[in-house]
Amino acid sequence: MAQTAMFGGLVFDESGRPAEVDFVGSDACYVVYDEDFRRFVDAAQVDRQVLRFMREQVQDNRQIAVSTMLEMMGKDDLFTKAAVESTIDHMEDAVGQTIPEDARQWLGMLGFRVVIDFHGEVIDIQMPAAGTDEE
Repeated sequence: MAQTAMFGGLVFDESGRPAEVDFVGSDACYVVYDEDFRRFVDAAQVDRQVLRFMREQVQDNRQIAVSTMLEMMGKDDLFTKAAVESTIDHMEDAVGQTIPEDARQWLGMLGFRVVIDFHGEVIDIQMPAAGTDEE
């Protein structure tokens, strides 16, 4: 259980309605509707699935991702590289951490969306399309 819904505002139900973020005690939940019934889905369960998907995407292009991160950070030493690789390997451990509101809005404007069913299973993750130079 997590006290934060990492992807609040980016999670939708199968009908395209945004999932609300609410709490059961101190645990964050995404709220999806099953007809008129509000179902509370553990945010950590959904967030872990999204982070697992993202890690798999990075793993497919690990060398490029690490090189790009090192370039963005302006560092190219062994310790920074090890830290970046460790972060990739342990991405799912970030469940419960807060993504800044402006970063979530930016992801939403780029088209990032997570679609879940009322059991909390991720049905689809829509990622921003990368531009290509093909004509």
